[in-house]
Parts: sequence; C-alpha cells; structure tokens
Amino acid sequence: MLIFLLFFLPWLWGEPSQAAPAEPPDLPEDAQDPPPDQTPPPDPPDPPAASIDEKTSLNVLVEGTLQSMDMGTYLLGVVRAEMPASFEAEALKAQAVAARTYTLYKMANGGAPSHPEADACDDITCCQAYKTYASAAAGWGDEAAAYEAKVRAAVEATDGRCILYEGRPVLAVFHSSSAGATQDASDVWSASLPYLRSVETPEDEAAVPGYRSTAVFQAARLKELLQAALPEAALGGSPSNWFTNIRQQPNGTVTALTVGGVEVGGNQLRTILDLRSACFTMAFDGDQVTFSVTGYGHGVGMSQYGANVLAQGGMTYDEILRWYYTGAEVGPYERP
Repeated sequence: MLIFLLFFLPWLWGEPSQAAPAEPPDLPEDAQDPPPDQTPPPDPPDPPAASIDEKTSLNVLVEGTLQSMDMGTYLLGVVRAEMPASFEAEALKAQAVAARTYTLYKMANGGAPSHPEADACDDITCCQAYKTYASAAAGWGDEAAAYEAKVRAAVEATDGRCILYEGRPVLAVFHSSSAGATQDASDVWSASLPYLRSVETPEDEAAVPGYRSTAVFQAARLKELLQAALPEAALGGSPSNWFTNIRQQPNGTVTALTVGGVEVGGNQLRTILDLRSACFTMAFDGDQVTFSVTGYGHGVGMSQYGANVLAQGGMTYDEILRWYYTGAEVGPYERP
C-alpha cells in the first residue's frame, strides 16, 4: 500500500511541465513595431498669404447694383471687357496693369462724383467697361474656357503691380488704336501730364479691324448736331465754310479747329459727331459732308492694338507700359 501511494502522489499533486516555453515565431522585419519616433511632427504649413489684389476691397457699381469685390475679381471683369482675349499674353498683362493703375489713381483722387458710394462703375464714359464671365463667354463661344484662362493668368501674374511716376499710380488711360502716334494729353484735355506724351505706335490697318472708317452727314443733320453742342456757332451757307483754321498733327490728328466762329478741340468735335477718333479729314459734296477717320479712341496713353503688335515683336508687358507712359516705372503698389 505504501509503495502504491509513493508511486501515485506525484501524479495527484501534479508537476510542473518539463517542456521549455515556446518561443514566439520570428516575424518579418517589416511587421515588427518600429522604434518610437524621437522627432516631433512638423507644424502644419501656414496658409498662403493673401495677394495684394485680394487685400484690396472695392465697391463697384455693375448695371446699377452696388457689388463688393476684391481688386482681382474686378480686374477680371475689366480685362474681359476692354481687350480682345485673343491678344498676346503680354498685351493682356499690360492691360491688367493699366486697369489696376487707373482704378487706384481714381480712388486716390476722390473717385467719381457721379457715384460717391462706389470706387468704380461699368460705364466707359466714367470708369472702365466690365463683363461677367457669363457675358464674355457668350461672345467667346468655343474659346471661352481658353480665353478665361488667359485673362486670369494676366491678372494673377501682375498681382498688385502698377504704373508709377515718382512712386504714385498714374492716370493710366488707354485707347483702341492710333494712326502712327498717340496724343499728348494737353492736346486732348488741356491738362499736361509728364507721362502722357505723344509716342510712336506700330499698329496699322493690317492689324486693326475698322482701322479706317467714314461718317457721312447731310448738312441739315450736321447743323443740328453742331448747334446743339455749340449754340453760339454761326452755321449759315455752305457746310464747307463752317470749318476753318484746322490744326493737325503730322499723323493727321486734328488738335483744334474753328466751327462757325467757335474754337473747338478735335477730340471735342469727335465726341459731338460720334467719330471713331480725332484723326480725320473732311470732304464736301453739295449738302453732304464725309469724314474719313483713322484709328479709334481719344489717342492718349496705351494703344491696345499697338500693345499687341509690340507683344508680338517680343516686348514684355512692363516694356510695353514704359513705352506708352513716358518716364514711368512698373512695380508693386499697395494703398497706404
């Protein structure tokens, strides 16, 4: 009996296993936990700083409704409306800079008395033309997406850049085309500005649609228009006797003349008769008067078609602007 118990007691109490504990299987190297990273994660990048145009807020009167927008948005509308989007990229950039400069000049000089609540409007007789993308795209047709991209690139590439004279934005007026030379501001508006001088411009009828035009008036209608604007003018007899003392520049632009005894500027007569420019000649045939006109616009500052020709010849936008605005520089500008 004793022998039996001695034999079975170890079994009853149990013994620790004699087998060695199993080693965990080797894991592939890329499945093992990496060592803790001792380098703190980098700070998130700062958001991009707002551009100069984005920081410049405007109130714009568009089709009679006051809208708030930044300068970049406004310039998109102006460039769409003021220059053909088919033009060279450097010409579009020059247009964007001129439009930005013109806006800032007007804001710095009290704005337009006709809309004191707005910094700009879409009336070309007061400020600059303006088109929404939808309006422009309707005229662009299949090229709408490509043209819009060109306009946006021109505005963004020139962010905040202006035409400056002695560090301040200039009166950056522009026009469609001239007959070989632009006009000195003093010959058009009487006020002389050092950066608005007459300079050569390269466009011609091969580059400009409607470069030459005619306007034909019967004597009775011509007399009616002239007397409405110049009531003191004596307009008796033949129309060929109404216009005297005609003063012209070498390119044919009329700077001044006498109409029925009244001194009139060439650009003033252009406005009265709705001629395309003040570069004109007159021909008389009985009671009919024909004005033969070259170019389009007041002729001062940058010629848009001239800018395109210069861009085609390899000029950059800042070179184009220095060409047309005598003694001016192009650089970044923020309103004080």
